[in-house]
Amino acid sequence: MKAATTHFLVTVVVAALAAVLVFFVWYPWPFYEIVAGRELFWLVIGVDVVCGPLLTLVLWNPAKSARELALDMSMIGLIQIAALAYGMSTVTDTRPVRLVFEVDRIRLVSASEVEPNRLAEAPEALRSLPWTGPVLVGIRPPKDNQEMLQSIDLSLAGLEPSLRPGWWQTYAESVPEVLKAARPLADLRVGRPESTDRIDKAIRAAGRSEEELLWLPLTGGRSFDWIVLIHGATAQPLAYAPIDGFL
Repeated sequence: MKAATTHFLVTVVVAALAAVLVFFVWYPWPFYEIVAGRELFWLVIGVDVVCGPLLTLVLWNPAKSARELALDMSMIGLIQIAALAYGMSTVTDTRPVRLVFEVDRIRLVSASEVEPNRLAEAPEALRSLPWTGPVLVGIRPPKDNQEMLQSIDLSLAGLEPSLRPGWWQTYAESVPEVLKAARPLADLRVGRPESTDRIDKAIRAAGRSEEELLWLPLTGGRSFDWIVLIHGATAQPLAYAPIDGFL
């Protein structure tokens, strides 16, 4: 029991460090809720925290020689490291990498949704995927009618413009379209009267007056029930709220 408890405490410390990395660097709030990163991470950590100390409880025996104990603990450690590495690689594959303005919404894009062989088509500054949270980008207009028709076909096949690096452009270039598509909070209050408290909380988090703010729906993966509050002049995101923004 003493050996298993010690092993458990060490594993908890490692899990806590991993949690800091995931929730404060790779999946800053609210993105871990939108792409289900939280559930995936805790599943990985839960298995790792349980399996190591449990194996120690089963295998540790003071009657064993030091060599046998070292071999047992090494094998358990390797199992835990392998499980953690596999789990963390899955978490990194689904980490948020882009916040893309797309027509009338902001879409959160995960690393797994971007085909690596398409990254070379992106503008040079956007050809690498970040490790410290998603980067804001916009979508360029189609170059001609043929490209527009091809885009429609790709969208029908499930490959939206936000998932095509060749269509990305800097967010600054899309600011006029963002501000044109964004709506005043008065519209949201009328359309979602049951969410008044959440709207007020988001306004406080934004640190601006209601008149200075606009909003857009925020989507990601299978999530369609978030909004992002943006500054009415710069279009920069300032706060988020779990509200269905499709009125």
